[in-house]
Amino acid sequence: MNHLTAPELAAWLADPSRPQPVLLDVRENWEFETCKIAGSTLIPMNSIPARIEELDDDAEIVCICHHGARSMSVAAFLERNGFGKTFNLTGGIHAWALQVDSAMPKY
Repeated sequence: MNHLTAPELAAWLADPSRPQPVLLDVRENWEFETCKIAGSTLIPMNSIPARIEELDDDAEIVCICHHGARSMSVAAFLERNGFGKTFNLTGGIHAWALQVDSAMPKY
């Protein structure tokens, strides 16, 4: 598993020469409705095992949660299940709101 800071992810998303990652948001529905990074796909953490087939194991997947703990668990789970290009957003959506998008609601 790799780790990305919010500014590193923002730079990746802004780089047209780089393939875009899958932004996998593993928070709960209400959290996702409160705020999200554009283009994110919501699969709550507890649903990942049942919905793992929806994910491409060859894709670069950035896991996102509120502060980075749930997403780190999901990234590790994906890695154990054959996903070789997993990333955890360090500090989660909270870090994104503080460091990249100050207009994003914080909770």
